[in-house]
Amino acid sequence: MSLETLLKERIAASGPLTVADYMAEALLNPDHGYYTTRAPFGAKGDFTTAPEISQMFGELIGLCLAQSWMDQGAPARFTLAEFGPGRGTLMADALRAAARVPGFVTAADIVLVEASPRLRKVQADTLDGHDVRWVDGAAELLLDAPLWCIANEFFDALPIRQFVRDADGWRERCIGAPDGALSFGLSPRGEQPQLNHRLEDTQDGDVVETCPAAHAILSELGHRIADQGGDALIIDYGDWRALGDTLQAVKDHDRADLLDMPGTADITAHVDFEALAQAAAPAAHTRLTPQGVFLERLGMTARAQALAKRLEGAALETHVAAHRRLTHPDEMGNLFTVLGLFPASSAPPPGLST
Repeated sequence: MSLETLLKERIAASGPLTVADYMAEALLNPDHGYYTTRAPFGAKGDFTTAPEISQMFGELIGLCLAQSWMDQGAPARFTLAEFGPGRGTLMADALRAAARVPGFVTAADIVLVEASPRLRKVQADTLDGHDVRWVDGAAELLLDAPLWCIANEFFDALPIRQFVRDADGWRERCIGAPDGALSFGLSPRGEQPQLNHRLEDTQDGDVVETCPAAHAILSELGHRIADQGGDALIIDYGDWRALGDTLQAVKDHDRADLLDMPGTADITAHVDFEALAQAAAPAAHTRLTPQGVFLERLGMTARAQALAKRLEGAALETHVAAHRRLTHPDEMGNLFTVLGLFPASSAPPPGLST
């Protein structure tokens, strides 16, 4: 039985699904979910993330975290976590680079936050030789130790809810099957107290998206970092205060129909970084910084030039193109942005400012 059939049966029994319910099933259904049944990353997948474009990305992230670790007194034991680690490429590159910093890797309890059994196996192969453990969620990171963590293109894939403003109230966007086919509709008008502050910057018909799962995760991380030390690097696409319908499906590196064959395409939405920063209190947060600016502050051009000396021909051309793709404003340099979390008594992570 297909996921589409299962969803229609659920709608017939219980009524329309919220967008969050639909995303959760389409991405993580144990038998039909996108992340649980396929390998989505890389040229042969549906999209390519920064760590797969160049080793430089993960290397600079690793050195950034290691420098922050030293700035906070180089604790002898800490948690080094990554949310949504893909194939494990970013963590592998980060550990290789950070191994140059005495004591960092040996002090790290390496934890990957990953729900997909299929991806866990891929990550285990990529990180062979490292002592790694896996957890399902942020709550399992609550250990008595500082926390340094990475979330690259993680929050954009968390299930969101969508609300359409209607006078001084809101109607939630839902998914039903009134004519036998999945389609979008709207709930009756009602109040949404968590959106009262958005009445000041919206008008009738505007769409506002919320992500309850992100709020819960950031609350855990914020309290942990504020109380125990460490920092978090959140890298994703989005805005400081998101507005509008940003939901999209991607298949074979191109846009796809959101409701066509659920479970066969990736589904994402822009990240509301203001909501993340507010949820992370009492941890301090940095300014939202373009990815390209962040990477250049960490020394990407110097690293690219050093690697280029050993390359020629097609390999050199690919390397130069990767540097441009990650940093140029017309490519990923401005499309992706970086938010850092850190203890209020400490300096922000390298490459970021307040």
